[in-house]
Amino acid sequence: MENSNKDKKAVNASTQKYVDVSEVRDGVVVLKNGGLRSILLVSSLNFDLKSSEEQDAIIMQYQGFLNSLDFPVQVLIHSRRFNIEPYLELLKEKEKDQSNELLRLQISEYQHFIKNLTEVSQIMSKYFYVIVPFSSVEDKQTGFFDKVGNVMNPKGAIHEKRELFETYKNQLFQRVDHVTIGLSGTGVKVVSLTTEETIELLYNTYNPSLFSATLTKNIKDIELSSMV
Repeated sequence: MENSNKDKKAVNASTQKYVDVSEVRDGVVVLKNGGLRSILLVSSLNFDLKSSEEQDAIIMQYQGFLNSLDFPVQVLIHSRRFNIEPYLELLKEKEKDQSNELLRLQISEYQHFIKNLTEVSQIMSKYFYVIVPFSSVEDKQTGFFDKVGNVMNPKGAIHEKRELFETYKNQLFQRVDHVTIGLSGTGVKVVSLTTEETIELLYNTYNPSLFSATLTKNIKDIELSSMV
């Protein structure tokens, strides 16, 4: 048992070396090199169903958004097998509560139809994300006197680190505001992922076999509030 535990720890340690993420705090991804990332969940729109005037307006708005950026952004399209289990559970509850025998039978048949359809068709759901970065301009290596100061005054170093994080986070959120306003003008909905949702996304990214086992908040159910 001891050897197996040691082997698991060795595997986890070797795997973590290839992950650039240090931690996720306040909905912000902190990288090992000190950079910060904020992940925005963006809804989609059916461009082909828009009129030619609406399409031109969307293109012009998006072009204006891109031209207004003075920092890079990353667009991520995340696909996973559609998880139909919550909907099937809802149908089961409706079936139990239904007093009409004919309606109960119809719900049961519909439930089996949906289940068979998703198993045969392998329906995939797509999520769209925009990743906003912020990196401080500083040396990668800390000077000797800084190292000595951190050793002599560890509490002061921790306090300074927290202050820097808050400063950089505020600057990152200014960029997030800019991206949110720019994309919202095209007609899509934009919302920042929370700490829990960010960890879930990262976990699913590094564990692709578990895509269908984990749920992501549906953007239609998200209440858009003012950004921090």
